[in-house]
Amino acid sequence: MAQAAETARTVILTVDDDPGVSRAVARDLRRRYGASYRIVRAESGESALDALRELKLRGDPVAVILADYRMPQMNGIEFLEQALDVYPGARRVLLTAYADTNAAIDAINVVDLDHYLLKPWDPPEEKLYPVLDDLLEAWRSSDHRPVPATKVVGHRWSARSSDVREFLARNQVPYRWYSSDEPEGQRLLAAAGHEGQRLPLVITADGTPLVAPDAPELAAKVGLATTPTADFYDLVVIGGGPAGLGAAVYGASEGLRTVLVERSATGGQAGQSSRIENYLGFPDGVSGGQLTERARRQAAKFGAEILTAREVTALEANGAARVVRFSDGSAVAAHSVILATGVSYRQLTAPGCVDLTGCGVFYGSALTEAASCQGQDVYIVGGANSAGQAAMYLARGAKSVTLLVRGESLAASMSYYLIQQIEESSNISVRARTVVEAAHGDGHLEQLTLRDVTTGETELVDAQWMFVFIGAAPLTDWLDGTVLRDERGFILAGPDLTPDGRPPGSWELDRPPYHLETSIPGVFVAGDARAESAKRVASAVGEGAMAVMLVHRYLEQS
Repeated sequence: MAQAAETARTVILTVDDDPGVSRAVARDLRRRYGASYRIVRAESGESALDALRELKLRGDPVAVILADYRMPQMNGIEFLEQALDVYPGARRVLLTAYADTNAAIDAINVVDLDHYLLKPWDPPEEKLYPVLDDLLEAWRSSDHRPVPATKVVGHRWSARSSDVREFLARNQVPYRWYSSDEPEGQRLLAAAGHEGQRLPLVITADGTPLVAPDAPELAAKVGLATTPTADFYDLVVIGGGPAGLGAAVYGASEGLRTVLVERSATGGQAGQSSRIENYLGFPDGVSGGQLTERARRQAAKFGAEILTAREVTALEANGAARVVRFSDGSAVAAHSVILATGVSYRQLTAPGCVDLTGCGVFYGSALTEAASCQGQDVYIVGGANSAGQAAMYLARGAKSVTLLVRGESLAASMSYYLIQQIEESSNISVRARTVVEAAHGDGHLEQLTLRDVTTGETELVDAQWMFVFIGAAPLTDWLDGTVLRDERGFILAGPDLTPDGRPPGSWELDRPPYHLETSIPGVFVAGDARAESAKRVASAVGEGAMAVMLVHRYLEQS
């Protein structure tokens, strides 16, 4: 009986922008499969994605997705690429005209397409149903059980509620948000016996209530791995951004027993990006979340362990072992370590900004807040690519987006393609030579005082949303006294350790440090935390892979 109920909720989704074709596809699907499956149809990629997200939140499984290739705004391949991240187990079919067969073949590599069908598909008994029968059988034989959703009850202007939502979203944990002011939120609070004085309330998929949980507790309760399975590894990777994920993929795929340790969520700053358009192999762009999740799955596929919400506080060289200590007092050891801790955005020191962080003032893209910016005036502080990507993303729904840039223009710090897009966007404006003097609000951001750095003139503007992308502070303070760093805290490695041709005084080996090797033999650095790094996703991934190659060289000579 339970199996029949699950099958009845299972969805076959079809999307085509031609209403006549859309109805015809749905009609043929219902005639054959309507008794056992729900047939859901949509007439645009966006509405189909909305339907998939709603189904995901409800926990309803999706078996097959059929998408027309030639749709405006979002073609079938672009839609399936995003649908893949919502329902990776669903079988994917592209409906094409004869002239589009090359695109369909390309889609096999882009979205792991299961099949493409030429239109028209008449008679369906010969051209449609046999294909669908095979795909449904393959789907049924796989593990397609839906993941029950976690519930979060909180207040719109609660910093901790925002942190929890961002943590869950970036770790790909399905959750549903309920405002504590709304009836359903109040019913959940009452059911948990909680008066709502401390928020958020998190109700896990198994019904366990957690009151304002910290990241380690939340991670453990929602099923994220937080504890290593062994005491000793070949390689410990510290940091789960592009460099760390690249190192984990290459380390595990080349036979090293690898564990990656991340203090918050994999992806780093890149994982918060709404759109990365200059990464090799993604001509239509890819979101940081999509790229991160695929890399995470890839690392896990090769056998790398990924620990979340574990803060590293110390690194020690103990003979041939490299010991990594955690904030809870536990430790793990390995033959080698790759430091891929990345950087964080610098904090605004203007009055009011600290108190309003998470209550209208956000560091990074905070994509979970984007929906609330619909029709609002949004301010973005910063002039690098991350700020530009956020501006383009938020401009889709915001009334206006204003970029506040300290310098003369965007040209010094932003890629040309992004500058062009911003110039062509009617609701994005750039205020050069402008800084935030103060933030004002009672419980949440309401106004900003802006100052022209040239004239000193100030202006008070209304604002409920400000996203900050300024500077890059390396997350390396915990390494003070352990490995050599430059005056800004970035880790020195390779040739930077030997400016006069001699290794540092603490270096005990006869050979000089390898290219990405730090002042401790067997400890390497990759990505943004390295001194003079390129601060680009592609270079970080490349350094992660290169560091693994150097780890192999180190292990062979140890």
